[in-house]
Amino acid sequence: MGSGFCESNSTDEAVWWREGCLFRGAKGVVMTNRERAAWKAAVVSAGLGSAAYMALRTAVRWSRRIALDAKTALITGGSRGLGLELAREFARRGARVAICARDENKLRRAEDDLRGRGADVLAVQCDVTILEQVAELVAGVARHFGSLDVLVNNAGTIAVGPVETMNLSDFEEAMKLHFWAPLYTTTEAVPHMKHAGGGRVVNISSIGGKIAVPHLLPYSASKFALTGLSEGLRSELLKDNIYVTTVCPGLMRTGSPRNATFKGRHEKEYAWFAVSDSLPGASMSSGRAARRIVNACRNGEAEVILSFPAKLAVTIHDLFPGFTSDVSALVNRWLPAPGGIGRRSARGKESETPLTRSAITGLTQRAAVANNQMQ
Repeated sequence: MGSGFCESNSTDEAVWWREGCLFRGAKGVVMTNRERAAWKAAVVSAGLGSAAYMALRTAVRWSRRIALDAKTALITGGSRGLGLELAREFARRGARVAICARDENKLRRAEDDLRGRGADVLAVQCDVTILEQVAELVAGVARHFGSLDVLVNNAGTIAVGPVETMNLSDFEEAMKLHFWAPLYTTTEAVPHMKHAGGGRVVNISSIGGKIAVPHLLPYSASKFALTGLSEGLRSELLKDNIYVTTVCPGLMRTGSPRNATFKGRHEKEYAWFAVSDSLPGASMSSGRAARRIVNACRNGEAEVILSFPAKLAVTIHDLFPGFTSDVSALVNRWLPAPGGIGRRSARGKESETPLTRSAITGLTQRAAVANNQMQ
């Protein structure tokens, strides 16, 4: 029996086996049993290797997991929307919760909401774009609760409209809130975490921080900056047992369109934004998003992309960036052209139409009521 292909002319499979061969096809292309055994060994080895990798991955994940009971979590922008949902979820899992926001009235309503759910909560008025206020906030939270274990950088702003309607101030405001503010809070929080032997930082970026979205250019540019900052911080802080998680949600029903700002043909801009935000298959509920984010925080995950459409879009963009850019350009042609109020801004609640008050946006309207977005 040779070590290569057999040369028997028999078409009887039994003959091939007797001659130490494995029949592979009608044309008589075959392998020896020795080669067949080698292939089986390779397949088994690959399977065992894959199983070992998955077991190691699971073990590492479990080793990183922390209990949230009696931990202190600070959530910026915690008075409404996703921030409020996150505060509720952390509190539900036993964490002590600190929230901050600029609007005093919304902050107190959120505080009452959390206390009504049994949360141990501290609410602090703070503008996180001002370093001095951030330093006072972080020091005050650590002093009040005795520790600071989790920081969630959630505060955000959205300006919607064609690039022709955007001012430099729109870009500056977005960068202050989405890049500088998380940098300020993280810089102040990390020494407390190092002293405690570790901690968690969660940065709420966006699918817009992975793929540039038409009519959201200041938002996308600043979220790209946050994504890069977040990924770099994870690499730098792992040595201190501080795990940084980057969260990139897709469309999410938080009720935020009411408080976003719209330019140009603001009623039409608000309409497409609010309707998209309400689509059940394309958007995710804020409660479900909060649960997934808190799980990722507990597990010390590097990145979370929320919703299947967002994951699919990121995968396609990674493989075919030119294609997604062309698709975005096509979508941009369908969006409202410049005009209307031009560079002036109107809130979503000032841009309502019969369409946006209809059942089509019902899910977003209910989310706005549930997440302290109405006033």
